[in-house]
Amino acid sequence: MKTAELTGTALNSAVMSCEGLSKRLFGDINYSGDWSHGGPIIEREWIDLHCVDDSLWTADCSTPDGLIMGSGPTPLIAAMRCYVASKLGDQIDIPTELMEGK
Repeated sequence: MKTAELTGTALNSAVMSCEGLSKRLFGDINYSGDWSHGGPIIEREWIDLHCVDDSLWTADCSTPDGLIMGSGPTPLIAAMRCYVASKLGDQIDIPTELMEGK
C-alpha cells in the first residue's frame, strides 16, 4: 500500500512498526489522532508542518537520502505519513485486515 494513503489503524500500526513496538503488547496507540502519542515523534524527528488550506496539511523531514514529505487532512496524519515514509519508504506491506474498508 502507498504510505501516502495510509489511514486509521493501518497508519498507526505502521508507526508502531517504525517505533519497534508490538500492537499485541501496546494495544491501540493513536499516533495519527492523539497529540500525546504523535506529538513526541514530530518533535523528536524534527518534522515540519504546513497548513495548505482548511483540509490539507503537509509535513516534511530531512533524512540522509533527502527531504521526505507527507500530506493529509490533519497535521498528525500528514506527519505520521511523513514519518513512516522516512523509515519504511513510499510503499509498505500491511495485513489485509488493517486496510480501511476491509
